[in-house]
Amino acid sequence: MGAEDRQRIDRWLWHARLVRTRGAAAALADAGYVRVNGARIAAPSRQVRTGDVVTVALDRTVRVLKVTGFVERRGPAGTAKALYEDLNANPGGQQ
Repeated sequence: MGAEDRQRIDRWLWHARLVRTRGAAAALADAGYVRVNGARIAAPSRQVRTGDVVTVALDRTVRVLKVTGFVERRGPAGTAKALYEDLNANPGGQQ
């Protein structure tokens, strides 16, 4: 497995535009507001891979997202949406 098929959760959350800064992503992970495949993570350095399901508690809402890709740099919103499948929007989907 190469580095292109996994990424730190703080970078991925930032690239996916779920948070405004990478520091905010790290703070969410440190505070226990992020789960990967149902397990609460303790560190922003936790690696995520394609197919992982990330659950994030944000501003009184919970987002359930399936990781579908990675990028090296943070891009526009359209690019960010290509990094995940929103399982909240798909009631018939796996959660």
